[in-house]
Amino acid sequence: MCGRYAASRGPEDLAGIFEVEVGEPAETLVPDYNVAPTKEVPVVLDRPLKDAGDRRPVRQLRKLKWGLVPSWAKSPEGAARMINARAETVHEKPSYRRAFAARRCIVPADGYYEWVTGTQERELEVQGKRKRPRKQPYFVTPADGSVFAMAGLYEFWRDRTLPDDHPRAWWATCSVITTEAEQTPLAVAPAEGPRSLHDIHPRMPLMLTPDRWDAWLDPARTDVDDLRALLAPPPPGLMRAYPVSTAVSNVRNNGPELLQELPAPEEGTLF
Repeated sequence: MCGRYAASRGPEDLAGIFEVEVGEPAETLVPDYNVAPTKEVPVVLDRPLKDAGDRRPVRQLRKLKWGLVPSWAKSPEGAARMINARAETVHEKPSYRRAFAARRCIVPADGYYEWVTGTQERELEVQGKRKRPRKQPYFVTPADGSVFAMAGLYEFWRDRTLPDDHPRAWWATCSVITTEAEQTPLAVAPAEGPRSLHDIHPRMPLMLTPDRWDAWLDPARTDVDDLRALLAPPPPGLMRAYPVSTAVSNVRNNGPELLQELPAPEEGTLF
């Protein structure tokens, strides 16, 4: 799954990487080292500009709320549960299929966090012992330092309780697509701990390699089978994972120190 990630690249960097034509004001896009559901996050999408003379899609860098609200939803209350869409079923689920056909985006990240239950704690869970498991967070990121381009969907939802000219009359929201985690060895694995992404968690965000970016963002592509082919996992061996401080488990903590690699998992959380 993807429940927390880091996004520290600035707007100029993202604009250059994704060939963005129109972006948010630079002061509104600040580094976030502990992105959590319901936060506003930067995404890349191709969409005609509002009130523009021509209707050609324009590559944009926009801020959307993480937690998708389908256009037909009666309220936005379920957004926090709609942060992930499964690649295997995204084309058929009522909450996602319309967005999959027409409103796809890329969610840029440095990488994502995932938590691993320590061996002893996992054994207690299996035995049904009532003990809160102690979990070690790991940070997963491209081994070459490139951007982690997560496949995403976006939607617009109209709050009918507000007048048309109200600044919150429209919600723009997004979701990250996930796939089965790789079982092949990591490009760089920690000295102690998991040897593959699947050892960390059975799911992972679907990373799009640069050769798929344009096709994924193109709103003119609507054929479901054609789009599903873009959901194939990236080549194996692109990722590294390393343990980070449990401080990341508290969403109030936010800073570059959260990405600092620990020499070994914290005491009591060995894999």
